[in-house]
Amino acid sequence: MKELQVKVYTPESVLRGPSGMIRDMVADLLAGRELAWRLAVRDIKAQYRQTFLGLLWAFIIPLANTAVWFFLNLSGVVDFSGTAMPYPVYVFIGTILWAIFSDAVNAPLQQVLSARPMLAKLNFPREALIVSGVYQTFFNALIRMLLVLLILPFCGISLWHQELLLLPFGLISLIIVGTSLGLLITPLGALYNDIGRAVPLLMQFAMFITPVVFPMPKDGWALSLFMANPLTHILNTCRHWIAGWPVDNLILFLIVNIVAIMLLLLLWAVYRLAMPILIERMSA
Repeated sequence: MKELQVKVYTPESVLRGPSGMIRDMVADLLAGRELAWRLAVRDIKAQYRQTFLGLLWAFIIPLANTAVWFFLNLSGVVDFSGTAMPYPVYVFIGTILWAIFSDAVNAPLQQVLSARPMLAKLNFPREALIVSGVYQTFFNALIRMLLVLLILPFCGISLWHQELLLLPFGLISLIIVGTSLGLLITPLGALYNDIGRAVPLLMQFAMFITPVVFPMPKDGWALSLFMANPLTHILNTCRHWIAGWPVDNLILFLIVNIVAIMLLLLLWAVYRLAMPILIERMSA
């Protein structure tokens, strides 16, 4: 007979034994893998089950954004120049990548809020919620990138280049950075609905200082602002890998990822420490 796991609860803070806390974090992460997968499959099915267009919704919003900005540029309302690739292709790739990043930012808070009843009644590894959000984000990212790879040859962008093999690293980078930011806002967002409502506004502002629909400025304070934005180096690197161009700032791309991974580990610990308090407040 398999022995039952014994868990001892004490009033002492887990911060007094960091090594034990790290062991528990890794153990719960491994223990919650199957639950995370089942939650992800359930949510993905529910996401597309009651829609007439189904998976096409993963494409419609980026295509609509591309059409709007292309029309504004074509009509002369706004004039964007300086993109090495055709502007519609530039915007299309940028909006697809931004949608992946946005999904990663929103996933942790959405998973925690949707699991409120389960959190209050069941004892399970809380990491399963975050991993489930990562699974869903990665699934939607693959669907969106499939659309990009199908359309680009018709736009004159060849896909026969070795840089395309590096694209998965770019997608993983977007998800890591987005999940880190999502974990940052999750504790407060679970307590105050204002945080969840403010996120779309902040994301809209962040998009305007990232080369999603706007080309990189040539000089001045705008160039400094874009270069100081870590998302600039991730989006530009992914876009260049898709187009088969050499990457100008690969070192900055690597630095952003190293910092994001360190931040992700730190915020994972904060999330773990905050969950008992959040569960108590949400179930009150």
